[in-house]
Amino acid sequence: MSEPGVIGVLLAAGAGRRLGTPKALVEFGGERLVDRGVRLLEAGGCHPVVVVLGAVSVPVPGAVTVLNPDWETGMASSLRAGLAALPESAQAVVIALVDQPLIRPEAVRLLIDAHRKGAAIAVATYNGEPRNPVLVARAHIHDLAQTLHGDAGARPFLRAHPELVTHVPCDHAGDPADIDEAADLAALSARENPAD
Repeated sequence: MSEPGVIGVLLAAGAGRRLGTPKALVEFGGERLVDRGVRLLEAGGCHPVVVVLGAVSVPVPGAVTVLNPDWETGMASSLRAGLAALPESAQAVVIALVDQPLIRPEAVRLLIDAHRKGAAIAVATYNGEPRNPVLVARAHIHDLAQTLHGDAGARPFLRAHPELVTHVPCDHAGDPADIDEAADLAALSARENPAD
């Protein structure tokens, strides 16, 4: 069940140069990473989900797609494009990356629950380390967008405003390992489907 006013943004614009193909199109567990990312956010309670594409433009069922023409400049432009596409009804946004397929919807639900309890910004942590996804309340979306530059996402803003950040342990809600190369894809696929 979705949480009213919580929108998902999935960053999926990269070309996947080291992987050899755009990450959005990579098959993992029988589905494209972009579809898996949308399912993560929807099942976690976000509606709608905005998918930011760039290197490739493809239909993404069940999501609102936004094309970032500046995707080659790095993650910041994609996150700006996603935030700019948020509806007026957005009370918070959960930002996720397309290349972390082992994160489960429970992580998104934990962030939303922290927001419901008063967190302005909620960041998933694993073994105490902040990673993704990240929830940002409406009051801070504009300020976040103004700080985005180059290939950095929300991290510089979060580091500059630690007083706003609530760390949410998500160790039992998935693994934040990402896919950058073919070896990563093989290793995470094996962990997703271990041999009997």
